[in-house]
Amino acid sequence: MDRVTYKDGTAVAPHQTLLAARLSFAAGAASLFCLAILHVLSPEFDTSWRMVSEYALGNFGWVLSLMFVTQALSCVALFFAIKSQVRTVGGRIGLFFLLAAGVGMAMASVFDVTHNLHGLSALIGIPGISIAELILGVSLSRNPAWSSKRRLLLWTANLPWISLVLMVIMLFIGLSQSGGTFGPGVLIGWPNRLLIVAYCGWLMLIAWQINQLYRQKS
Repeated sequence: MDRVTYKDGTAVAPHQTLLAARLSFAAGAASLFCLAILHVLSPEFDTSWRMVSEYALGNFGWVLSLMFVTQALSCVALFFAIKSQVRTVGGRIGLFFLLAAGVGMAMASVFDVTHNLHGLSALIGIPGISIAELILGVSLSRNPAWSSKRRLLLWTANLPWISLVLMVIMLFIGLSQSGGTFGPGVLIGWPNRLLIVAYCGWLMLIAWQINQLYRQKS
């Protein structure tokens, strides 16, 4: 389908854009499913303080790798799905961080917590997607086609960094009370999982909205 732009600035997405949005949504949902199933497959990891990346130490590390792969795929697919909807300089910067986050997630799928490069993948992926979602959420909220979702966009765009800050606070408090030793007293497990849910939820929300715009204008 050829792109058609309307007076309000909205547009019918070309077929490739729609496919990218649907792929991003499906990949985000698959990532959440992998996270959920890991809790069933590896109950030995206490969710209150064990990080998600530690599932690589169990018998189902391949499920964790699949989770990171699908997150990376969701990020990259969403990049292609929303780039035509981003009209600000800040939004384009957000697109760069979205791609960077995809690279970080892809690295995490290959280099698990036992590898030296896992820290680098986290350093790229975690801040990358938090920054991307915040900037893109603000940018898209200024697009007339997304005005009805403005409040939801801004709320979900802030949830990732709030989750990240909460995780850092819990880490600091836990380590200070345990003398710098990781253990059951360092309650960062649930904030870490909330962070992943926030990431995937935002990716799926944006992908779904693109699909809805396509259906309304077709």
